[in-house]
Amino acid sequence: MKLATWNVEWFDRLFRDDGTLDATGERSARYQVSKARQLEAIATVLRSVDADAILVIEAPDASLRRSARVALEEFAGWAGLRTRSAILGFENDTRQEIALLYDPGQVMARHDPGESDDAPRFDRVFGFDLDQDLRADKLVWSKPPLELALDTAAGPLHLIGVHAKSKGTRGTDGAEALKISILNRRKQLAQCIWLRRRVDQRLVEGARLIVAGDFNDGPGLDRFEALFGRSGVEIVLGDGNAALHDPHAQPARLGAAIPTTARFWDNANKRYLNALLDFAMVSPDLVPGATWRILHPYDDPDAVADPVLQRALLDASDHFPVILDLPDRPAAP
Repeated sequence: MKLATWNVEWFDRLFRDDGTLDATGERSARYQVSKARQLEAIATVLRSVDADAILVIEAPDASLRRSARVALEEFAGWAGLRTRSAILGFENDTRQEIALLYDPGQVMARHDPGESDDAPRFDRVFGFDLDQDLRADKLVWSKPPLELALDTAAGPLHLIGVHAKSKGTRGTDGAEALKISILNRRKQLAQCIWLRRRVDQRLVEGARLIVAGDFNDGPGLDRFEALFGRSGVEIVLGDGNAALHDPHAQPARLGAAIPTTARFWDNANKRYLNALLDFAMVSPDLVPGATWRILHPYDDPDAVADPVLQRALLDASDHFPVILDLPDRPAAP
């Protein structure tokens, strides 16, 4: 069973309100890339990945005027993908949904949100002291994680799709930027604590668990990690017998070669920056036989050997797919 997670940059801007594709020469959100070219690039990448299910981060908008499901299924038909069915959980108002595109011949999916005393449902409010003033701040997810129960060839799975808070300061500089960065880091860590509590609940229930998506964080990613002790990714991974696993999510060592899943233009220094932001974590019982791959245009050998795929990865998004392969369960005698 193959599952991929991919943040498709501003996928929503490639559709009209009725869900049809806006495959025109108009500029997309990608620098010097038209909407038609970005759509074709996304299709090329997904045809190459050929997953049974694709967790789409920054999926098209779901609102009174727009349907993410209609848009994604329209795209799948146009692109010739076997992942022709789409499902969402709690909608948000950011125009960047979390959705699953899946092959209905291989996967059955249903929305399966959970909650407990320690971890409210993801569309609700979490009380957490962000600024250490001994008062609980009210935290909400701008993009509530997507919880799905999946029936697959690998057996029953529980998937939590994540798009955690960005820690960016959006052009602010100086002391104000530092203040915002620390506050955003606190909010991101609180989201990850909330998420880890949900993970613990699901593991107690006996779920075979996948937690995947864009965490906007990673071990050793920025200087604020030292201030708070560990990254949000490490909080979600956990430790001991209940630890989740992703081989890429190891603390970075200075000077060490590390995998990356995103590539951004740094306008201040006129160069590209690489970052490890996207993960596919699994519970201990899913580790045996599992394999992981990042389809990076310059690091993945298949992408390097295929100029068309390499160009498509660069045109499609500022993130690259993370692919998780799980062994199928033997059929019952």
